Amino acid sequence: MKKKLLSIFAVLFTAFLLVGCSSSSSSKKTTTLKIGASNVPHAQILRHVAPQLKKEGVNLKITVFQDYVMPNKALADKELDANYFQHVPFLKQWNKENHGTLVDAGGVHIEPIAVFSKKAKSLKDLKKGATILVSNNTPDYGRILQLFKNAGLITLKKGVNIESATFDDIASNPRHLKFKHSYEPKLMPQIYKNGEGDAVVINANYAVQAGLDPIKQSIAIEGRDTPYVNIIATRKGDQNKPAIKKLVKVLQSTSTQKWIYNKYKGAVLPIKNVK
Repeated sequence: MKKKLLSIFAVLFTAFLLVGCSSSSSSKKTTTLKIGASNVPHAQILRHVAPQLKKEGVNLKITVFQDYVMPNKALADKELDANYFQHVPFLKQWNKENHGTLVDAGGVHIEPIAVFSKKAKSLKDLKKGATILVSNNTPDYGRILQLFKNAGLITLKKGVNIESATFDDIASNPRHLKFKHSYEPKLMPQIYKNGEGDAVVINANYAVQAGLDPIKQSIAIEGRDTPYVNIIATRKGDQNKPAIKKLVKVLQSTSTQKWIYNKYKGAVLPIKNVK
């Protein structure tokens, strides 16, 4: 009888343990976060933090985009939970043009825009009538104009907001520089390699992806004091979801910010000064 009772007790205890384990494992829910990103550096950075997020119950499902058009459309259409490819001025313009309500969930890094040239060693070396090739990404025009303004080559009209400035806002242009801006951003590295124009302006992500070094090879590059911080964007209200908050926290962590700085050697700058 005693052995029978012990046997029953053992069975019940084992069942209790199994139920307990099952309950414990089921309480650790995982969330899949669908996020769209440019290949370099955004998707690379996301892949770097994916293992850490998995430990925290967030599985990243990354979709890579090769343009600046589709990621916001996919997010607005609820095909994505978030995206990571753009800066705030770009997001503001997209919302304005598309009656959108996408929001900034947190900044991660800066991609300094740079000017490359095979014909000049600095902006001041550009000759009269030089042709400057620029992408058709309007939200970047202000930061490009700021580079040429800082070099003393142009002045801007009074009261111009640099984040919304266009080439029509140039007040004086003594060297009669010609800014041509009808090219897809992703094509700019190849245009530079082909030797077209007197100078070519390239976004850091496309420069790095094409094997160019914005720090060593450019004749001018944007500084850290820029409002063009690359962000995680979400639909309005979703920025408060736990999975999104975990994602932003990991991306803004000191360890991730140091990794970004070391990985891209200053061509992509973390928002934290982690030198």
